[in-house]
Amino acid sequence: MALTNNDILKKLRVAHKLRDTDIIEICALVDFRISKAELGAFFRKEGHPKYMECGDQILRNFLNGLIIHLRGPMPPK
Repeated sequence: MALTNNDILKKLRVAHKLRDTDIIEICALVDFRISKAELGAFFRKEGHPKYMECGDQILRNFLNGLIIHLRGPMPPK
């Protein structure tokens, strides 16, 4: 069984001990806005009525923000 984007987001959240507010701030580092309600929908079980699939763009922006969060911004060339 392959991992979904939701599974990857959940696993990264647990591994880095991130709260919802942390994830929102990480996304803001790459100028990507996400609400707490939208974020909560990604962490629900698949059968839940308010479950929402995490798209590639959302995961990509989160990962780019996580890089900045962990390493710092890229130095100017």
